[in-house]
This record gives sequence, structure tokens and C-alpha cells, in this order.
Amino acid sequence: MNSKLKDDNVDFLFEAILSLKSAEECYNFFEDLCTVPEIKAMSQRIVVAHMLSTKRVYSDIVEKTGASTATISRVNRSLHYGCDGYSLVFSRMKDVPKSESETGDTKSK
Repeated sequence: MNSKLKDDNVDFLFEAILSLKSAEECYNFFEDLCTVPEIKAMSQRIVVAHMLSTKRVYSDIVEKTGASTATISRVNRSLHYGCDGYSLVFSRMKDVPKSESETGDTKSK
């Protein structure tokens, strides 16, 4: 755990997130909590992390997600030297369909 991150406010945030029970509740909470660009940036990073963890190359990730190579490098560093948070989440998401960014399907549903 990152001791620079740990404090009562962050604990409160994480407890709030853990109380959410559906994707709809997440949408509502995060739309209230974050700006649209913040949510888009976080979602882009997790898709980049997933693509890196499935051995996709930078050029493919840039094309599919629009992420900069700097963002991809930062995410890659977290995958290799971070706290294994991405790995934990991905191991628990085995049955979750791939995102539109990964499949190349950018049509709205």
C-alpha cells in the first residue's frame, strides 16, 4: 500500500466506492464525483492496462484507445512495478466482456 495515498479521506472515498452495487450506481456516483475527462482518463488507463496485460503492442493500443505513448508507458510501469491492483481486478473480471475500445467497436449501443 502506498503510504503517501493512505489517509482518512481516501479511506472514506474507497468505502463509498465499495458500497456501490451496480454499474448504474457507479455511473451516477462517478458522474457526481468526477469530471467527464477524469472518468474518461481513468477508463482509458484501465483499458490500456488490460491490453498490455494481454500482450498488445503500443501501436495497437494507441490506435484502439487514443492513449499517448506516455500514458501507455506509465500504465506499463504500474503493471510491472506497482501494487498488482490491475492484476487483481483483471483476475476477478474474467467473465466481463471486452470494452469497445479493445474490440474496435466504437458504435453506440
